[in-house]
Amino acid sequence: MALFLGNKTQLSASQPRPGDATLLIMKRSDADDSGGLVKVFFHIRVEDGWPPVGTESMWARPVSTDIVELDNTPFFARGVSCGDHIRVVREDDGTLTAVEVVEWSQRCTVRVVPFSDGPLQGDRQRVLDEFATVGVTGEGIEQFSIVALNIPPTTDLSAVKRLLRDGVERGWWDYEESNIGDDWANAV
Repeated sequence: MALFLGNKTQLSASQPRPGDATLLIMKRSDADDSGGLVKVFFHIRVEDGWPPVGTESMWARPVSTDIVELDNTPFFARGVSCGDHIRVVREDDGTLTAVEVVEWSQRCTVRVVPFSDGPLQGDRQRVLDEFATVGVTGEGIEQFSIVALNIPPTTDLSAVKRLLRDGVERGWWDYEESNIGDDWANAV
């Protein structure tokens, strides 16, 4: 089966490529004390030591018996964004395995790594504060000093891209486009 990703890329689930993610959804019992959310595990191919993890977990909200909606912004999994709807199938052991992204949320995911020796001194909150000024939210992870930006489709994408480029030029951070669409690619 193919995994259709929001950036208009179709991948064969049986032949992962570098950075592609295979999705697994845990049993519904894993939703205990989590407000009805289930845990989603992305098994990530690691090449040349990157990313620094082989699995990433995120929360998802069940939409129907075979569809979940991602409720986090990924730090390492590529080709998915917060809000994406994913079709799943239940395996014999009770886990749910993602088959395809059935609806892209139109959100873009961009990862920012603030430089510890730069003007922001690696401060993830300062990165989030900078992007809040252009309507972007995100999440930071201390262990790897990464900020994952959740960019809504209604955001001025040109303003976000300018801020990203300005931060690179000022020595604040570097960044990686993880899940983008045509609107992002066409923004200046």
